[in-house]
Amino acid sequence: MRIAIDCDDAGIELKKTILSFLKSKGADAQDVNCLQTNPSAMYPEIGFNLAEKVKNGEFDRGILICGTGLGMAIAANKVEGIYAGVCHDVFSAERLRKSNNAQILTLGARVIGPELAKTIVQAWLDSEFLGGTSLPKIEQMKMLERKSFHPIK
Repeated sequence: MRIAIDCDDAGIELKKTILSFLKSKGADAQDVNCLQTNPSAMYPEIGFNLAEKVKNGEFDRGILICGTGLGMAIAANKVEGIYAGVCHDVFSAERLRKSNNAQILTLGARVIGPELAKTIVQAWLDSEFLGGTSLPKIEQMKMLERKSFHPIK
């Protein structure tokens, strides 16, 4: 599994912690580091950029970090076919994958500490989409997404 990670200025330290954690686990994780190429980039651009990389198949999953995780989730969800959600607890991280099949996890560096963040990331990475009763809901989200991104005129 190829994992992309990026953050805005509020998430730099937590990003370093999570990247180090992933590498210590032997994960194929890469820092996209949008701020290196564009120091004035704000979270909408950073989140959208990483989400496009996941959509295009450069990465299987992504992790985005900002102050609350909320803005990054909103930005990433602007990319068609991408499902991103903010998680500040393990149960939500598991459900993000198991029920919602989300490819992108967002975290709030001003909301959770580094140890909890590592636990959340691990739970999310260990989880896979279960289908079952969630499958019709995901299919309905895809249909609504198509309707929104490609309105019939």
